[in-house]
Amino acid sequence: MDSTARHILELSRRGLLRGAAGLAALAALQPPAARHAWAQPRFTDDLFTLGVASGEPWPDGVVLWTRLAPEPLAGGGMPRRAVPVSWQVAEEPEMRTIAAEGVALARPELGHAVHVEVSGLRPGRPYWYRFRAGEALSPVGRTRTAPAPGAMPGRLRFAQAGCQHYEHGHFTAWRHIAEEPELDFVFHYGDYIYEGAPRGGQPRRHNSDELYSLDDYRNRYAQYRLDPHLAAAHAAHPFLPSFDDHEVHNDWAGAFSADDGTRHGRPAVPPEIFALRRQAAFQAWYEHMPLRAAQLPRGPEITAWRGFRFGRLLEVSVLDTRSFRTDQPCGDGTVAPCAAWDDPAAQMLGPAQEAWLAGRLRPGRARWSLLAQQVPMLRRAFGGEPPRLSMDKWDGYPAARERLLAGAEAAGLRDLLVLSGDVHSAWAGTLHRDAAEGPALGVEYVATSISSGGDGSEQLGTTPAMLARNPHLRFFNNRRGYTLHEAREGRVESAFVAVAAVTRPGAAREERGRFVVEAGNPALLPG
Repeated sequence: MDSTARHILELSRRGLLRGAAGLAALAALQPPAARHAWAQPRFTDDLFTLGVASGEPWPDGVVLWTRLAPEPLAGGGMPRRAVPVSWQVAEEPEMRTIAAEGVALARPELGHAVHVEVSGLRPGRPYWYRFRAGEALSPVGRTRTAPAPGAMPGRLRFAQAGCQHYEHGHFTAWRHIAEEPELDFVFHYGDYIYEGAPRGGQPRRHNSDELYSLDDYRNRYAQYRLDPHLAAAHAAHPFLPSFDDHEVHNDWAGAFSADDGTRHGRPAVPPEIFALRRQAAFQAWYEHMPLRAAQLPRGPEITAWRGFRFGRLLEVSVLDTRSFRTDQPCGDGTVAPCAAWDDPAAQMLGPAQEAWLAGRLRPGRARWSLLAQQVPMLRRAFGGEPPRLSMDKWDGYPAARERLLAGAEAAGLRDLLVLSGDVHSAWAGTLHRDAAEGPALGVEYVATSISSGGDGSEQLGTTPAMLARNPHLRFFNNRRGYTLHEAREGRVESAFVAVAAVTRPGAAREERGRFVVEAGNPALLPG
């Protein structure tokens, strides 16, 4: 662990940097807006129980996040009044050289969450930041800006992680991510929370029944955010957040709830009713993520797909594979294809997002083109004749996958990387058009879960047959953990990091696989 990471992990939630010098420096930041907020607020409790976070790195700035919540598991506990929150960005963790500062309002309409879009910073370097409300001072977080648009960085380091079911185990993997040195970003592919009611016999327990209202979702996010390892990871690195299904409801698809009358034995949910749940879920997700105002939901609609550029080395397209997809064919599940499976009009991204992405999958925009998305794009044929496919993944939408990959092939794109998750196990393989035949068009890394699924195992009994049936698949592991990448102009090195157990705390960091992809050659090579 480097010294800065150690410093962040040792930060206390209470009493951090409450010295007179820090308070005096921030006291000067009293905004005109304070006249319309709560004048001279005074609080006796810790306001920053949910920590701090940053994300969405651009060359000249980042988004800083916090949420005022003295009673985090009871709606937050704040008065229904806008509260001014001062913020500072500095060039070192001691916060001596201030690079930017200002004041934002923590508004009750957003659960007193704060999203500060900082600009005017220098590209490609670390910064440190903190907040103050009244006399309460937050922990110090570390972030990093993206490289300058025309720069070719010597390297970029980033991680992918997600699927963190609170009840299934401890978030030890987030502690190891917090300790990873010099990450340019962490891509969170989704399932940040799980929406279900508590279940017995688990290492930990959810704090409420199944989620439906905005307060329900807020309190569940607060429970997850209170985990010290997750808080440490947010404080240590900038995030690129996305969402999958459990931020709303398991296996939802577009306007359709999984409870559509054909699955799970529950009453059908009309789309207009399900939209109310989506609205509450999206607002809570926005409130708890370091996102820009462009991602502020408008009722049940949200624009979560967006792009980032890390110099001339890496272009990142963050996708939304839930909001615009057609309903899963063949009744969902892992089943043999039915007639509806081959629908040429089936959508995974929706027309607008698909057209936007097609314009980005072009050679020359950056050395590497990275799709940061939710569910595996790799074809995974399970046993049976015809083979069974998972209808909730890209395998359930072959026409949509064919359009995406055919467009990339026609454009001559060779250096395509795809990151995904969702399936609670780690996979790696080469991407081919539809039937896993012909030349490789890119490579995909499917990260395992942080905790979902419990301790797991090294392999499954079906693993040898699965890999033999799918020769484009090169790796499988069923432990919990995350995936770590280092991109350079000529190659990308990737490692699958695991922990042996999540049902007990403190598991060590272990590597389970390492691969290399060389520029211009979309093939997985041993690392």
